[in-house]
Amino acid sequence: MLILRLLVIDGNSLAHRAFHAIPLLSTSQGLVTNAVFGFTNMLFKVLDLLQPELAAVCFDKSRLTFRHAEYRDYKANRAATPDELRPQFPLIKEVLQAMRITILEYDGYEADDLIGALVTRAGEARLESIIVTGDQDALQLVSPLTKVLLTRKGITELEEYDEGRVWERFGVTPAQFADYKGLVGDKSDNIPGVPGIGPKTAAGMLKEFGSVEQLIARMDDLPARQQEKIRAYADQALLSKKLATIRRAAPFNLNLEECRRCEPDNIRLLALFSRLEFKSLIRVLRERMPEAGGNGQNNQATDQPGTELETYRVTWRYVRNADELSALVEICRRAGRAALALSGDRREGIAAAALAVKTAASAGSTEPVEPDIQVFFLPPGEHTLPVAALQALAAICRDETVAKLFHGAKNAFWLLTRHDLTLNNTAFDTMVAAYLLNPASPNLDLPDLALEHLNLVLPARGEAALAARADVILRLVDLLSEKIRQAGMERLYFEVELPLVGILAGMEMNGVAVDRERLSAMSRELADRIDGLAAEIHQLAGEEFNINSTRQLGHILFEKLQLPVVRKTKTGYSTDAAVLEELAPAHPVVARILEYRQLVKLKSTYVDGMAALIDAQTGRLHTTFHQTVTATGRLSSAEPNLQNIPIRMEEGRRIRQVFIPRRPGNLILSADYSQIELRVLAHMAGDVNLLEAFRQGQDIHTRTAAEVFGVTMAEVTADLRGRAKAVNFGIVYGISDFGLARDINVSRQEARQYIDNYFARYSGVKAYIDRTVQEAREKGYVTTILNRRRYLPDLFSHNRTVRSFGERTAMNTPIQGSAADIIKLAMVRIDREIKKSGLKAKMILQVHDELIFDVPEEEVEEMKALVKDGMENAIKLDVPLVVDMKLGPNWYEVKKI
Repeated sequence: MLILRLLVIDGNSLAHRAFHAIPLLSTSQGLVTNAVFGFTNMLFKVLDLLQPELAAVCFDKSRLTFRHAEYRDYKANRAATPDELRPQFPLIKEVLQAMRITILEYDGYEADDLIGALVTRAGEARLESIIVTGDQDALQLVSPLTKVLLTRKGITELEEYDEGRVWERFGVTPAQFADYKGLVGDKSDNIPGVPGIGPKTAAGMLKEFGSVEQLIARMDDLPARQQEKIRAYADQALLSKKLATIRRAAPFNLNLEECRRCEPDNIRLLALFSRLEFKSLIRVLRERMPEAGGNGQNNQATDQPGTELETYRVTWRYVRNADELSALVEICRRAGRAALALSGDRREGIAAAALAVKTAASAGSTEPVEPDIQVFFLPPGEHTLPVAALQALAAICRDETVAKLFHGAKNAFWLLTRHDLTLNNTAFDTMVAAYLLNPASPNLDLPDLALEHLNLVLPARGEAALAARADVILRLVDLLSEKIRQAGMERLYFEVELPLVGILAGMEMNGVAVDRERLSAMSRELADRIDGLAAEIHQLAGEEFNINSTRQLGHILFEKLQLPVVRKTKTGYSTDAAVLEELAPAHPVVARILEYRQLVKLKSTYVDGMAALIDAQTGRLHTTFHQTVTATGRLSSAEPNLQNIPIRMEEGRRIRQVFIPRRPGNLILSADYSQIELRVLAHMAGDVNLLEAFRQGQDIHTRTAAEVFGVTMAEVTADLRGRAKAVNFGIVYGISDFGLARDINVSRQEARQYIDNYFARYSGVKAYIDRTVQEAREKGYVTTILNRRRYLPDLFSHNRTVRSFGERTAMNTPIQGSAADIIKLAMVRIDREIKKSGLKAKMILQVHDELIFDVPEEEVEEMKALVKDGMENAIKLDVPLVVDMKLGPNWYEVKKI
């Protein structure tokens, strides 16, 4: 006989646990979503795990219940629901409604009581029930047909309780659990219990007497001390049991059939996840959805009322023979632009392609008609596109008169280059446009944009997916282009970001040559040093132990060596870098441990990590430059991350030795903007003293030291200059007196005086910062010199720490983002000039404010002039831009020229 299973979830418990287990998340518009995200993940997990036929989620409807009438202080110690959690409950219910899962709540009753009523009704119908909650009170509902899954470690783990597990854990039966609470109480619910009666004693009493009532009736059989407690608190014990007892009588008419699971409204869920920016959940949901595409089908609106989303079905034509391919080339030329969607592997090349074009409106019509979109599919051969299809694609791609439209054009450059195809007139990239419009959004994949801007759900895979991608790219271009125009970012998009796509693709494909032998030698050298440090650490500690084990290291430092405990975590002593740096003066072993960790990271992450990523065919590292990741507009890199090589320690700087020119006779040319962020600050703030310092070519840190410390520039020592440098860059990042004091090792009072002195001398900077933060509050965003936007929802947070972070971000983003704009402008100018001059030099890396070039020796002088001009004249500021040029046989040994 098939037994149906009912899943009942304690909605309030899971929401609270998710909120406290997951760091605050928010959408790019400032909507806090961590509880919704955690709750939904857990919901998916338990549904997949248990596959219940029936499901319901129960919520507390009001703070006051019938228990408050019996005991006014019930749950009096409970903190109010956090401001960031309260608005997430309606969102959680939206998720449940879209999943078509029954929601139960009832005035005056807690979720526990509704759960009790449900599982009691299910038991009467001989249904299995599983309760998911973080509240132990539910254990009283355990029976042969009912189990409880208690959340542990936030919401990531579940512990199953049947009758045997309840007895094993608490020493009572589920039927005695309310009695147990009546004796020991419950601090979280402010249930008093009997003072002095602990869990072990309570379990022993109930094992002998069965219930609180029997215990009171036979209290004369108790030992004297226990008898005294029960006699004094008998009424309190009975009240506590009553408060802890779940009411199983349903306060409403309930038909279990109403809890039967239905197919989720996936379209509604996708729209909701898109609005909440749950990228990972969107991906999971799309994988679960049935395919929504097929050739010969038309777009069909969903039958779900109240939504305008469409399940997207697109019609396409296969293009196979020579005549059809020639006709396709002509169609693209007549249309003047074509959207391309390519699939394939960067090593193998293009596997399949789809093109979408708009054809002319119906001839002779006097009414405006939306031009039709035609989609053409180039089906694959055995591994890649057939030769004839590649030839047609080549004709389209190299034709300057045909504007090519992509989503993720950088990948298209890679794929086309595998077939030696030239790509001219890359006119739009929907991914880059969407990034500019909302740089904090995690949802930049084409299906996300289709959902957000067009209310379309794309097929997940197959020919239908590729054809739909081409169609949607074409539909998005005009829409996103208009939004770019309205935001005043046309110059930024069309003159900087869009041309940069091809430049970055070229840099990735060129790669960076690596000296393998030197890299191997460096790995061996670091291994020897690490072993030597480990031996020294063991000697200083007086025993051997696993230095990489936080638990063992904590034991050595805080128990054996008795060093002061700085901070504890849930799992024991904290031994993170900040803690060790604070402890370093207390014992010589700590400094060795810090050095050991640094060298281990250098070896594993950079030296050995880079060695594993060297391309076997080219012998180079082909890092990936991410153009659409950072909120400030800066580029980032990955596999390997060449922008985070630690250069503050000599061992880290030496890693740059392995980056060499691609052939003998070439040199590495480095061009680094000098103090560009401070120059941008001077320009944007218009501060008289800052402007004067840069215009006169003064050392800005020496000038600041003179201003802040009240000495002449000739009297500024190296120490004073170093402190002034920390102040200069700290001001840019909104540093506090606490942060500055920590960085330069002075008291907070002294650090505060430095900051006050700075603002007194550079009053224009203070006015600029105040003005920028105020404007950010009014607009909700800040802008750079080229009008790049960053939205700042943190400015409106109820949490003071989060709000302060938003203010610091408002101060820094216009400066850091403008510096990013400028170096990108310079990259576009320099790339254009290199191509115009026919030089063989290659731009190979961009790291923060530095550009790296691989230059033939005979082109060095021309490249020096070209790069210097391209960077220093990328944009006109009120202060000069200055570039430091260096040249050498590798990135480490470059010398100033």
